[in-house]
Order: sequence, then structure tokens, then C-alpha cells
Amino acid sequence: MAESGGDAGFNSKNVALRAQKKVLSRMSTRKVAKSFMDDTTADLMDNLYRIARNHCGNKREAEKVMKDAVKIVVKIGILFRNEQFSADELRLANDFVRKFRSLAMTVVSFYEVEFTYDKMFLVRTLSECREMLHRLIQGHLTEKSHGRIDHVFNFFGDGAFLDAVFQRESPHRKQLGLIVKNLHTLMDEEPAQT
Repeated sequence: MAESGGDAGFNSKNVALRAQKKVLSRMSTRKVAKSFMDDTTADLMDNLYRIARNHCGNKREAEKVMKDAVKIVVKIGILFRNEQFSADELRLANDFVRKFRSLAMTVVSFYEVEFTYDKMFLVRTLSECREMLHRLIQGHLTEKSHGRIDHVFNFFGDGAFLDAVFQRESPHRKQLGLIVKNLHTLMDEEPAQT
């Protein structure tokens, strides 16, 4: 069979990547998400869902925010696994990981050490993480994915939500304790980023 110049625009790697993203967009239940994540991360997401549901009193909204979070995490993972990021984007991704790890350690500290909660620090750091993700996916994912990032960070970065979660007599204290336990496990499993 002779090769023709008409297939020059075809790239099977790009087709496979688009197919993975399309399949992901159709199947984002917590059960499916667990197949893409380790058990501790899945437990963390389930605990975040419970706090979100209890805080907003709306199961559907809590499910939507968590589905959006899962979709973003998995899509970025697909892009990374398929080597779609440039060297600059990989540096940005590493900066994001360091910032997010620092945020996780701060959440642990706020839970474990009384009177250390600082809402403005969390709001500012979550906003910085959001902007880093926007820059990372620029040119790779759609505006809908940018909207998902905003939805997740608007929900979890809301001052009223943070106050409700971190207040001393919070009804979310037990769930926050489980999240902190998940964070400890994840931080112990991952090597420190430099």
C-alpha cells in the first residue's frame, strides 16, 4: 500500500488523548474516579464531598463540585502521562505541587494547633493555586475545564465555608479530622518536592 501525503495531519497520539478526555467527561462518578486514584486520595475526595454536602445542604451541588475536581485532576494526569506539557509547564506544575503541598500542611496545622486558623492565608493560597492551574491547562483544555477549576476553587476558597470548617466548635470537625488523616498519609507516601 503506497503512502500518500493526505494523512500528514493525522496523529494517533492526539486522537488517543482526545478520546481519553472525551471518555472521562462522560464518566465522572465517585466509583469511576476511584479507579483512577489510589485509595487514600479517593477517601480524601469522599471526605471533602461529605463536608461540602453538609455545609451547603445540597447533595447535587456537592456532587457537582467534586465531579469537577475529579475531572480536573484526572485530565491533568492524562496530559502529564501523555507528555503534553512543555518544560516551562512542567516547572509550573512542580511549583503548583509545592504550593498545594504547603497548603495541605497548613490545613493540617490549622486543625492540630488551636488558634492558628488564618482565613485570609487560605483564601490567598487557594487563589494562587487556581491561577497556576489556569496557566497550566491553557492551550490544553477547554474553557469548560477553566470553569470547572473556578467552580471548585470558588466553593472551597469561600471564606464562609472555610470559617464553618475551621471554627472551634465546627460541625465538620470529625470530617476535617478524617481529611487531615488522609493528608498525613498522602504526605508520608510522597517524597518532598524541592
